[in-house]
Amino acid sequence: MKLTPHQVEKPWGRTHLPHGFGDTGGRRIGEIWFEAPVAEAALPLLVKYIFTSEKLSIQVHPNDEQANKRGLAQGKNECWYILDADPTATLGLGLKHAVDPSDLRNAALDGSIEELIDWRPVKAGEFYFVPAGTIHAIGSGISLLEFQQNADVTYRLHDYGRPRELHLDDGLAVSRTSEPYPDDCWRQADGSSDAVLLNGPHFSLLRTHSPDSLPATVSDRRRWVMPIEGALESNGVTASTGECLLLDAGDALEFGADTIALVGIEGAI
Repeated sequence: MKLTPHQVEKPWGRTHLPHGFGDTGGRRIGEIWFEAPVAEAALPLLVKYIFTSEKLSIQVHPNDEQANKRGLAQGKNECWYILDADPTATLGLGLKHAVDPSDLRNAALDGSIEELIDWRPVKAGEFYFVPAGTIHAIGSGISLLEFQQNADVTYRLHDYGRPRELHLDDGLAVSRTSEPYPDDCWRQADGSSDAVLLNGPHFSLLRTHSPDSLPATVSDRRRWVMPIEGALESNGVTASTGECLLLDAGDALEFGADTIALVGIEGAI
C-alpha cells in the first residue's frame, strides 16, 4: 500500500517545498511523515522527509534499554540520506572531544555547546547512521530522507533561544560524551552502484537501481520502498519521488527507467 504523507510544522521548516511534496499553505513545514492508514496498527519504522531553513535543535535520543526504563516502547536509532544541501550546509554529529557531563550541561545552558559540536560539511548523496546516544543537529539548507525506529522521543539540549522546552536531565543521561561520531557510520552513497547502506540490527537500508539486485532475504520480507529518482510499481500501485510504498513479503516490485530507490526492512539483511 502507499503510505499517507503527513506534513508537520516546525519553526525551522520551509514555506515552499520541492516539487511533488505539496503546498504548505504558507506554513513552515519541516517534516513529512509517511504513516499507515488509521485502521492499521502503528508501524515499527518511520520514513520522514526533512526540509530545513534553519538549524534544528541540538538533541539526542535514547536507546531501547534507556527508553524502556522511562516507560517507552523503544528508543530511536535513525539514519539520513542527503537529497540536497546548500554549499555551506553542515551537520552536527557528536562532540569534538570528550566533555564532562556537568560541563556539557553548563555549555547547553549558556549556548557554548555549539562550539563543542563537530559540525561537518554535507552534500547530496551522502549517508549517515545516527546511533541512539549521538548528540546531533541538522543544519540549515538541507533536504534529507530519514529512516528510523518509529519512536517520537527527542531530548533537546539547546535550541538557539527558541521558546521550546529543553530536556537536560534526560538528554545528558543518554548522551555519549566520551567518544566522537564513528567514522564507519557515514559513507558516500550516490553514483551508479547499488549499496547496502546499513545492515541492522534494528533496521537495514539499501540503495538500488533494480529490484533484481535485492537479496532474497529482503524481497521475502516487508519492505519500505522510497523512490528518490523516477517511479516504481507494485501490484498496480505506483509511487514516484516523494512517496513511499509499504510492501508485504513476496510482493512484486517493478522499476521504471532510470529509477533509484531506497529500500528499508526491519532487522538485519
